[in-house]
Amino acid sequence: IMASPDDLKFQEFEEAADLLSADPGASTLSISHPSVATASASTGDIKLDLSDDEDNQQERSELLGGEKQSIGFWTFEYYQSFFNVDTVQVLDRIKGSVMPIPGRNFIKHHIRSNPDLYGPFWICVTLVFSVAISGNLSTFLSQMGDPHYHYRPQFHRVTIAALAVFLYAWLVPLGVWGFMTWRRSTERQTSAYSFLETVCLYGYSLFIYIPTSILWLIPFEWLQWLLILVAMVISGSVLVITFWPAVRDDTKTAAFVTMVVIVLLHALLAIGCKLYFFQSAVQTVSPGSPLTAAPLNHTALTRISKPQ
Repeated sequence: IMASPDDLKFQEFEEAADLLSADPGASTLSISHPSVATASASTGDIKLDLSDDEDNQQERSELLGGEKQSIGFWTFEYYQSFFNVDTVQVLDRIKGSVMPIPGRNFIKHHIRSNPDLYGPFWICVTLVFSVAISGNLSTFLSQMGDPHYHYRPQFHRVTIAALAVFLYAWLVPLGVWGFMTWRRSTERQTSAYSFLETVCLYGYSLFIYIPTSILWLIPFEWLQWLLILVAMVISGSVLVITFWPAVRDDTKTAAFVTMVVIVLLHALLAIGCKLYFFQSAVQTVSPGSPLTAAPLNHTALTRISKPQ
């Protein structure tokens, strides 16, 4: 037995009417507004009109956008927005930086919705300590069999690693962003990224060097250089895949030189860290030969005479 449309309508009960008559100022809720839901008796489909909700959401987004733009750079809230990410977003961006996919722009697919500085900052800090600590351990392990070697922690390596990593993570993106912005203002238009997006891209591209620096503890020179090559290919691919669509509309010479400079600077950081922090031990004295101290020369070179 099919119920008629009239049987499905909401009916007003006498108790509700008595309550409303007793308290006319009471708040009521109506769900029978024609702009919210309309029922079609012929097809049985229910159609929702969400135009009011969309207008309200647009108004709220405009108000929030106006509030965000009005925040000054000298306030804490301005910089707090750069760290407004959760663990899932950071892990997804790290995953995208170590598994580049051809044709998948890292900025457009992972960063543009919410660029951050949280991930790049902690990646750089972790890379500084991993390179410095692994370098100290590598030196200790390579000299462990030498009876004349006394281990001394080289804390200055932390400072050098911090300068190298953070200068690279900030100055190189600044130069790339400035060059792309300048080329965008010329006749050959290019689609430049923002400075925050460029810094975020470079920060996440350095993550692959963290496990690589730890694996450099393996005392095989050929394996260390192989790890460098793999890390440079992975991280360099992220940069090339992301920057190539932005410069390919420029002249062939400018596009080619830009990509070569980006790749060379990225490779220079990895090779420089390998050569400085993971130097191979050089035996200056052959095993079994006794060490003799050089005699001290106490001969005076000059003679000071008393004044006459």
